[in-house]
Amino acid sequence: MKNTSFHIILLIFTLILVACSGVSIDPNMSATVKDFEFTDQDNEVFSSEQLKDDWWIAYFFYTNCTMVCPQTTANIVNVQATLNDEGITPPIIGFSVDPNFDTPEVLQDYATMYDAHFDNMTFLTGYDFDSIKELANTSFETVLDGGGPEAHAYAHSTSFFLVNPEGEVVKWYDGLSKEDLENLVTDAKKVM
Repeated sequence: MKNTSFHIILLIFTLILVACSGVSIDPNMSATVKDFEFTDQDNEVFSSEQLKDDWWIAYFFYTNCTMVCPQTTANIVNVQATLNDEGITPPIIGFSVDPNFDTPEVLQDYATMYDAHFDNMTFLTGYDFDSIKELANTSFETVLDGGGPEAHAYAHSTSFFLVNPEGEVVKWYDGLSKEDLENLVTDAKKVM
């Protein structure tokens, strides 16, 4: 009887340890990022292949945006700083939705304005608008279109996206929501 009780307690203890050690986040989407090969802020080729086996974060912006991009870019840089302070350095990828204007040089200047650190943040360009629109609409299941409100050239999402090592977008976060930004940091700590 003692032996059976011991085995039951050991089994329960083992199950608790396994349950507690599991890393889980509450996904709210499932989309696969199509392979890409673009140009980064250093005018070098950057491809999705470089993100294989890593959790990474993505967002969409353009440097001439005066409506939401100043806030979302500041927020993604704050996420970067918060995670970096914890020793967590996921790749963070910013996709420009205005590749005709956002040259590598413009992206360098833009990143400097926001104190973004290129050790784990990359801004991409080097494609046409239709290519980035397709990537946004299909791989990230988010809105991107030309002809935004008023004098804004593009209508695009303010979401941030968490992508797993297999290239699957598993969760989106409102890039303007303090609560969602905290959730992104919490989720990143869980999986990285």
